[in-house]
Amino acid sequence: MMLSPWDRWFSTSCCLCCHVRTGTIILGVWYMLINAVVLLILLTALSDPEQYHLTSAELANDLDVMDDANMCIASAISLLMILICGMATYGAYKLRPAWIIPFFCYQIFDFALNTLVAISIVVYPNTIQDYLQQLPDNFPYKEEIAALSNMCLALIVLIFISSILGFKAYLIACVWNCYRYVNGRGSEVLLYVTTNDTTVLLPPYDDSVSIPIKQAPPPYTTATA
Repeated sequence: MMLSPWDRWFSTSCCLCCHVRTGTIILGVWYMLINAVVLLILLTALSDPEQYHLTSAELANDLDVMDDANMCIASAISLLMILICGMATYGAYKLRPAWIIPFFCYQIFDFALNTLVAISIVVYPNTIQDYLQQLPDNFPYKEEIAALSNMCLALIVLIFISSILGFKAYLIACVWNCYRYVNGRGSEVLLYVTTNDTTVLLPPYDDSVSIPIKQAPPPYTTATA
């Protein structure tokens, strides 16, 4: 029997020890915590801009890193991410497959952005040196990193990004397998047949098919006097 690629890579376990549903719940809670911390930092910076605002003199460039408008946009994105991660966690816990889709789409979008970054490094390796020049002078090991050649820097960055992409692809597969598992569990609907006197609960189709067939009764014979 030929299996499709989706069925061949389907698995109900992740991280070698836990179920994909449990893994998706843990992943959703972890993303929610990270975005909650980022949102808290941004709101604190908005409430006290004099303490957290980085000026152009501190960063040795002509532009400020983040003004109030950019902070508001970043706060809105963090709030949206908390909502999406909460939906995925709720969907995995309550067996609601439609609630997992937004988080899965976010993972695909994030993976595509990181892939574009890796492609841009391959095409334009000199951009790494331009980025290093924009870093502040007190950045750790800035001079040692800048002394490396463009090809060496590009190779190091590519290995690092490739490791991140591989890990993200594994998490995408875990969430997709969780969606398939939850979607399959949701299709097992119990049927109720109600009559005037009683209510009968019918089992799912797969369970009824697996029930062994009872032995057929002996053939009927006519009794003779």
